[in-house]
Amino acid sequence: MKILFVHQNFPGQFLHLAPEMQRRGHDCLALTDSANNRASAIPVLKYRHSTPVPDPAVTRLGRSYTQMSDRGVTVARAAVQLRDQKGYVPDVIFGHSGWGETLFLKEVWPTAKLLVYAEFYYRGQGADVGFDPEFDKGGFDAVMMAQGRTTHLGQALLHADAGLSPTRWQAGTYPPVLRDRIEVIFDGVDTDVMVPNPQASFALPDGKVLRAGDEVLTFVNRNLEPYRGYHTFMRALPAVLAARPEAQVVIVGGDEVSYGRPAPSGQSWKQIFLAEVAEKLDLSRVHFMGKVPYASFVALMQVSRAHAYLTYPFVLSWSMLEAMSAGALVVGSRTAPVQELITDGVNGRLVDFFDVPGWSAALIEALAEPQRFAAQRKAARDTILQGYDLRGNCLPRMVEFVEKHGSKRAAPQP
Repeated sequence: MKILFVHQNFPGQFLHLAPEMQRRGHDCLALTDSANNRASAIPVLKYRHSTPVPDPAVTRLGRSYTQMSDRGVTVARAAVQLRDQKGYVPDVIFGHSGWGETLFLKEVWPTAKLLVYAEFYYRGQGADVGFDPEFDKGGFDAVMMAQGRTTHLGQALLHADAGLSPTRWQAGTYPPVLRDRIEVIFDGVDTDVMVPNPQASFALPDGKVLRAGDEVLTFVNRNLEPYRGYHTFMRALPAVLAARPEAQVVIVGGDEVSYGRPAPSGQSWKQIFLAEVAEKLDLSRVHFMGKVPYASFVALMQVSRAHAYLTYPFVLSWSMLEAMSAGALVVGSRTAPVQELITDGVNGRLVDFFDVPGWSAALIEALAEPQRFAAQRKAARDTILQGYDLRGNCLPRMVEFVEKHGSKRAAPQP
């Protein structure tokens, strides 16, 4: 088949699937934003898109759809060029629905099967909106804004032949009429790479080397921000470091914003919450790494004795599953995305997202008694091996998903 992958930050969720489809003999191509310079194992074409900021006074709740549909039109124009100038007609289009890129592709290629990666459907209640009153008190405006952000997501799935979500909870954020169109397959963890390694080591910027077995507490996210519980973690740290004088804390993440609102007054959330507790911390034992190469992340998870992972009811991070696969004890927030994988006391620990003393106590316990949690660490890896392993489970299922839906091209629409 001819398969076109569409993702503004390709490869994104198609990191393993796209090259595997090519390896299986399919003719694969990717369409991505010209600003994306990530390496790709398959051929890539780029579209150029500028994002004008709509006037809130004019567009109001429609401004999200305005932005997403504008990108969708840009992608559709690139698709028309590809069709008319190169005669390209895909059998399958597989795109992420989050940025509007797939909205109009059926109009360009009506015979292609359209599959969408349905990652999350915004809600006014029961998910991230209003979850953390320190930063978002919810209320009518926030609920209406969340509802406005669903328009392009619903349209994308309605026009698709099928959708795919990585977790049951994320699929369940979609309303029932759309949920029935979604299959649940996680992106997959490479358990041959994310594997416990008693010889692992991780070098800190000051030259100190941490090794497997050392008292290492880790916190990892793309960016350090409230959506991923950075504030709760930092507030728990003073008690942890006071109780565990040998502990080293390694924090990975950038200063930008992936989700939610930016920090006030041009500051970063990292600065704000570090400043809040800095006088209570031995900063010689708290190491901010920024963003690190993947190999360094792997080594860090292999030396981690306890790994703190917090999230609002929102998209689940790959890093939590990778930490479980590497044998780290994950202390996670008692929020729905985490609870889908972790059962407290069985394959990890769960603490209420806002319970700062509870976080301190759980992390101290995990650092102080590593042998006590050995069975939970093993159970965590078993969880990943049994249901989330890339080659043994997820990748074959994703391949089947694409080949099943793409085996017969759709009839032209009347």
